[in-house]
Amino acid sequence: MNSVLTTRTGAAAPSAGAAAAGSPAALEAVRDLVRPELLAVDTAIRGGLASIVPLIDQVAEHIIAGGGKRLRPLLVVLAGRACGASAVGAGPTIQAAAFIEFIHTATLLHDDVVDNSARRRGRATANEMYGNPASVLVGDFVYSRAFQMMAAVKSPRVIEIMADATNVIAEGEVLQLLNAHDPDTTEARYMEVIHRKTAQLFQAGAEVAAVLASAPLAAQTALARYGRHLGTAYQLIDDVLDYQSDPEARGKNLGDDLAEGKPTLPLIHALRHADAGSATAIRHAVEKGGVENLDTVLAAIESTGGLAYTARLAKSESDSALAALAALPATPYREGLAALARFAIERKH
Repeated sequence: MNSVLTTRTGAAAPSAGAAAAGSPAALEAVRDLVRPELLAVDTAIRGGLASIVPLIDQVAEHIIAGGGKRLRPLLVVLAGRACGASAVGAGPTIQAAAFIEFIHTATLLHDDVVDNSARRRGRATANEMYGNPASVLVGDFVYSRAFQMMAAVKSPRVIEIMADATNVIAEGEVLQLLNAHDPDTTEARYMEVIHRKTAQLFQAGAEVAAVLASAPLAAQTALARYGRHLGTAYQLIDDVLDYQSDPEARGKNLGDDLAEGKPTLPLIHALRHADAGSATAIRHAVEKGGVENLDTVLAAIESTGGLAYTARLAKSESDSALAALAALPATPYREGLAALARFAIERKH
């Protein structure tokens, strides 16, 4: 494995002083490290979603046009390059970045049906546009196409990682369903959902990249740990943003989790520390769903420090992700991974 890497353009690693760590500019600086690879990933995604069935093509184009941060493909490419992977555009790391995004996309298609969501990233969801049956079935297509791409890289270890990951993610989805409308959900139960439903795919993506780069076992383990902590931090900040972000910038309404009866960490913390009246209002809101009592719930979260508590846990997870990177050689790509960990907790949407 190469111990020293530079970008093709001679670009330096992202500088902490160049832009605020949670700003779009900071994320773009990270993308600049691997811009050609990300373009290759986009090509692989478009090619992978192509189908002879017109409805699949229509839903797929709707998904692609929806954009999004595409953090998971970025993570895969950066992790691969940090482990010395080739920058060849059609290489296995590019395919891995695409199939990781496909798994994520399939879960979103299914989630929006389960949650009866009508809006994502500021646009109508696929189920809103094409109906629930089409959204579920195209989600199945995307899942199966991801496994076709996994098989094509011809790595038994990659298949093992991804098979385990998708099973764990499915368990997380069911656990979240069981927690829905349950105000007695504990912090431990909720963190288990995060680890399975969100962090697992970040973990798998980082580990797969290291495997495909033939990195030492210590680096594979370190990157898996990095991905797990990064994904956990990212989801915890999502929980914070659900109660304080700009709906237009985020593409979701304030209190969407509450509307769906999801007891996320700010709510769980508030329930534990609120006065009796506020706790009763929160329990009712979780049990019934909806945002009729959103102002009361927001006041309770604020008065009990629920957002600050969740943000502190996210910061701890980000710090653990950064610590895991010490096992990798010092390169611009390792610094790019570090910048992602900082971005995860300092972003505003």
